[in-house]
Amino acid sequence: MSAAETWTVGKLLTWTTEYLKKSGSDSPRLDAEVLLSQSRDCRRIELYTAFDEEPSEEVKAKFRAMVKRRAEGAPVAYLVGHKEFYSLDFEVTPDVLIPRPETEHLVVEALDQAKALRTQRGSQAQPLRLADVGTGSGCVAIAVAKHLPDSQVLAIDVSEEALEVARRNALKHALDPPQLEFAQSNLLEGLEPELQFDLILSNPPYVSEPEYEALDTTVRQYEPRQALVGGPRGYELIVRLLTQAAERLVPDGCVVLEFSPMLAESLDAWVGDIWQEPRVIKDLAGLPRIVTLKKRA
Repeated sequence: MSAAETWTVGKLLTWTTEYLKKSGSDSPRLDAEVLLSQSRDCRRIELYTAFDEEPSEEVKAKFRAMVKRRAEGAPVAYLVGHKEFYSLDFEVTPDVLIPRPETEHLVVEALDQAKALRTQRGSQAQPLRLADVGTGSGCVAIAVAKHLPDSQVLAIDVSEEALEVARRNALKHALDPPQLEFAQSNLLEGLEPELQFDLILSNPPYVSEPEYEALDTTVRQYEPRQALVGGPRGYELIVRLLTQAAERLVPDGCVVLEFSPMLAESLDAWVGDIWQEPRVIKDLAGLPRIVTLKKRA
């Protein structure tokens, strides 16, 4: 970008789209729009009515700095500090995994299972008690809590830094105790022994060590490793969680997990014999993504 030229909104978007495309971005136009709207403190749609306007030097300087970092590989969500998930806006920082669209299937299945439990138990049943294990930004716990206003959700993470992000997101979306509470714990092992749940949800680390080494450099450089890697084979943490969950579920409760399609062939190995036949849900790409498990009688 030459400082002597007149850089309108339209020209900035065109130039930046080409620049980010050459830098390897998968969505260069979207990236350019998100970064420029953040720099202008406006909605993306407002850019289209301002194509001929020239932003201030302050805005252009802020935009140039973010574009430079994006070209170096920094994720857009970390640059702007937020990400949409299930039609809600969430703060994200490098302490938490960036919410993915695939994880919305976890929310949908959790809401379906909650509806089924309510129907089964009748209108006089107690509020549902849910746990979101490895809550990160809190996106799953908050999305579920917003759609189940009479539920009680416990958002759990081993990282206190992640829990701070999740607490700020809960405040942003006006969710307070007892509907949404937080606990620092390694999976379920640090909770009070008497705590029982109707639904246990999790988007756990499920990437194997070899898979992690093959991930995009951007993911490995910027996103928290402990939120991604589940062990040498990928499902070690899932097995630990399922062992703990078996002792924490009420008799008609269930576990709903996101998992890697790469683990689908070994599903029986990590599910074990405590659970009934798994219910597997595919994502929009037709890949197995969510599994729901109920204990055997």
